[in-house]
Amino acid sequence: MIVPKVSRRTRSWIVCLGFLTAGPAAALAADCPGHPDALGTSRTIVVDPREHPRIGTMQYRETLPLRDHEVVLTFDDGPLPKYSNQVLQILANECIKATFFTIGKQAQANPEGVRKLVAAGHTVGTHSYSHPLTFEKMPIEKAQAEIDGGIASVTAAMTDPAALAPFFRIPGLLRAEGVENLLASRGIQVWSADFPADDWRHVSPERVYQLAIQRLEAKGKGVLLLHDIQPRTVAALPKIIRELKARGYRIVHVVPATADRPATPTEPVEWLLHPPSENVAVVRWPRIPSFVFTRSETLRAPLLSDLNAELPRQAASSHWGIAKAGAENLPVPSRDLFEIKEGSLEVLLTASRHAATRLAPANTADAVSSRKAKGRGRAVAVATHGGQHAQASRATAKRTARNANASAARPTKLASLKKRQQQ
Repeated sequence: MIVPKVSRRTRSWIVCLGFLTAGPAAALAADCPGHPDALGTSRTIVVDPREHPRIGTMQYRETLPLRDHEVVLTFDDGPLPKYSNQVLQILANECIKATFFTIGKQAQANPEGVRKLVAAGHTVGTHSYSHPLTFEKMPIEKAQAEIDGGIASVTAAMTDPAALAPFFRIPGLLRAEGVENLLASRGIQVWSADFPADDWRHVSPERVYQLAIQRLEAKGKGVLLLHDIQPRTVAALPKIIRELKARGYRIVHVVPATADRPATPTEPVEWLLHPPSENVAVVRWPRIPSFVFTRSETLRAPLLSDLNAELPRQAASSHWGIAKAGAENLPVPSRDLFEIKEGSLEVLLTASRHAATRLAPANTADAVSSRKAKGRGRAVAVATHGGQHAQASRATAKRTARNANASAARPTKLASLKKRQQQ
């Protein structure tokens, strides 16, 4: 009787754990009818272009306020029916919402492609009119014409012009400050990216997949840049999506704020790819604060009481008495006190060269006289040494002579002694 009860409890815990571990993924799969294994779209964030006019850490400081393991898919250069329609079908099978940056000429040639993007619920921005790779150096008037031409062409292809998002990606990411300021003044958000997959290059679909996953893993989250007009992108996209799901990544959809749709509440730090932590050292020097100094026309002079010392009466009455009785304030030095006026440096250099020229002959004469004096000193020293040697020689000769005389006298004395002994 006990065993059946334990089995029921075990089955209940298994069901509960199944709901807990499934989490958002199960909910996303349920939102994609006919595709239970779909990756889906985890959430939608609403952004205000005027609050954050530039995003994408490939070029800017800020990016979208994504959580860890969140990805935003973006596609450029379409629509091109042959490949764009396949990309749309792949995303539909996974119930993924993305952001498309369309070209004006492409929209004119394939207006139905633009309407398909809107009908599928994707966000549609613009990518200029003709995709020139000279935005960083073209005149601002020409850049404005490219921007306006792209917006007009894409809007004309839409059933509802309000569906166009105020998002713009500069062709080739060739940014220019004038262009960025122009777009910001019009409330258009400039999109860069956090990492590309290089699908516009002549690489294989496998390489596109590898670069997308490797760079995403290195960042941990971010905006992925792809192109919906490339066959290699069509071939690599299903594998990229499967790998995103296997590694626990989630898709985020981005839409612009409107009067009826306010921006998602965020903190400024959330717009950084990797917000600073208290446990991580800051790699940049802090900004030097701007101090405001008190302006005064005079400075207080030191008084005798400030010295904390007693002085002799004579000193106090003579010198310190004047200081004590004098004014307590001194004028502030003018700002040009230590300035070197124009031409002063040349004057100083010229004067120093003249002084060096005048001193050169005197220094030469002093050197010659010094050498002569040294020569005379050596001669005197040699002469003195020679005289001392001669005197020593003469003294030695005298001692030798005395010794010789003494030696010669001794035999005479011995002979006389012998004669005395014989007697």
